[in-house]
Amino acid sequence: MDQNSKPEKTSRLTRKDFRHFLPITTRWMDNDAYGHVNNVVYYSWFDTVVNQFLINNGALDIEHSPVIGLVIETQCNYFASVAFPEEISAGLRVSRLGNSSVRYEVGIFRANEDQAAAQGHFVHVYVDRTSRKPTPLPDRLRSLLQTILHAEE
Repeated sequence: MDQNSKPEKTSRLTRKDFRHFLPITTRWMDNDAYGHVNNVVYYSWFDTVVNQFLINNGALDIEHSPVIGLVIETQCNYFASVAFPEEISAGLRVSRLGNSSVRYEVGIFRANEDQAAAQGHFVHVYVDRTSRKPTPLPDRLRSLLQTILHAEE
């Protein structure tokens, strides 16, 4: 990109773009000095919605699973402020399902709002717990992730 070109504008996703939602209550400590939720908290929400989905659906045992996901990439776009005390929902979908990697996309929604206040992604590479070498996604995990796979139209 040269100095005169503008970055590509990201389109805001809506609730209908996601298949799984997790309600989250903001906390007093989430706000920063500017009176809104600090950017690092959004990444915590991303991690929470993904791992809640995997654990609650039996695809991840954080203490014993032989295959674990390591985050290798994250990104977030912010469109509207969120602040304590607010209830939000984190929407989750999978946009890419590889042999040993998954790209999760997350939308953060304020109560009763259809458009995302923030949205982003992170990529897990699944590795053997002991060797930390990439390994194919276990069948149970792949089957679960296919339930929230977003097919491009």
